[in-house]
Amino acid sequence: MTPRKMSLKQKYGAYTRGLDWKPTYQRADDIFPFAKYEGIKIHDWDAWEDPFKLTMDAYWKFQAEKERKLYAVIDSMAQNNGQLGITDARYLNAVKLFIQGVTPLEYQAHRHFAHLARHLPGAGLRVAAQMQSIDELRHCQTQIHTISHYNKYFDGIHDFTHMHDRLWYLSVPKSFFDDATSAGPFEFLTSISFAFEYVLTNLLFVPFMSGAAYNGDMATVTFGFSAQSDESRHMTLGLEAVRFLLEQDEANVPIVQGWIDKWFWRGYRLLSLVGMMMDYMLPKKVMSWSEAWETYYEQAGGALFADLARYGIREPKYADVAKAEKGHMTHQAWGIFYNYTHAAAMHTWDIDEAHMAWLREKYPDTFAQHYEPRYRKWREQAEEGKRFYNDGLPQLCQVCQIPMAFTEVGDPNTISFRVSEHGGDKFHTCSDGCCPSSKHLAQVWRGVNGERASSGVGF
Repeated sequence: MTPRKMSLKQKYGAYTRGLDWKPTYQRADDIFPFAKYEGIKIHDWDAWEDPFKLTMDAYWKFQAEKERKLYAVIDSMAQNNGQLGITDARYLNAVKLFIQGVTPLEYQAHRHFAHLARHLPGAGLRVAAQMQSIDELRHCQTQIHTISHYNKYFDGIHDFTHMHDRLWYLSVPKSFFDDATSAGPFEFLTSISFAFEYVLTNLLFVPFMSGAAYNGDMATVTFGFSAQSDESRHMTLGLEAVRFLLEQDEANVPIVQGWIDKWFWRGYRLLSLVGMMMDYMLPKKVMSWSEAWETYYEQAGGALFADLARYGIREPKYADVAKAEKGHMTHQAWGIFYNYTHAAAMHTWDIDEAHMAWLREKYPDTFAQHYEPRYRKWREQAEEGKRFYNDGLPQLCQVCQIPMAFTEVGDPNTISFRVSEHGGDKFHTCSDGCCPSSKHLAQVWRGVNGERASSGVGF
């Protein structure tokens, strides 16, 4: 008899759980040493369900088709001098920020998801992590290949990996991933797959790809579209991973909540670079940071945390601060870069009248009162041949690594600055979100039975 063809679900089971086995001559705790590292309790690894049920053979066919389309666009761009089609050379500063700050993170994600694919005890979750690892490596490669065309004609794009390890503003994304990858496996999933990929990723990719489309950079748009179907799987992995942890044991709830609080704030601080790009670096603008924050976090994130409330999860701590800062954050970030552009691998410039009019329209409650006078003064100095540069070194927040230039909520004339002690050492931080209370710190630092639960809150 001809064997009956397996259904997709049966095939997925055979290619994942069917390849798993229980160890006999080695202890499971020795094979998977990180499974209990954080105090997370998992009672049934088979309860994990991958909603996509994608097998490896289907995965390669799917990705190969996307590769053919992407490289056809890249070749067309190179042959037709696509760099001449962008709206303004200033747009390339957004591309520089992307390849310097985002592309290396794709590679870090590739490495650590490969680590999870080895060290997670559940077969279904291991396969999902393995596929995401391959996705992240592919994203890194396609971004490099696409943007390499601009490297032939514009400065600041070469040797981006060298810059990533050394430039002051790139310590913000670098420290984010360094701290995430040095945590345990479940905190990494919460930080990257949930807090960043699910809660905040639209605030990263939509502005960059929409900005590219508005400014004539169709090659960057194409690699964004090529990655977007992967991102939908990554977002689903993050949400399902958090739900899986919450459903396994109620003791996991306070641990996961602490991670969500921590990594939401770290991700929000990282996105200050993206917000600055949206409001200041795009010659032809898509939307303001304030509008994007309201759309992709306040509305979408509000619905998400309302759904998770049934598990005992609330909205991240200090989300109210992030909402209150949306009229100030990008202007203050641009001020930092304007002050220190001589120490950055990108350009800044004085704001013209048309741009100021747009900022007044988008930020009616803050821009004209607090930031326009400063910009006009800087422009007057530049016209006199005295363009302002800050020759001092800024103090960096020891958690998020951003220079101490953001202001207190409700008081835009006072720099937000915190001093705290932990373990006998003194720390300087930029906000309450980066300087958690001792009670919150203790909850996240200690696991079950007094054991260390995670990499700590930023320290």
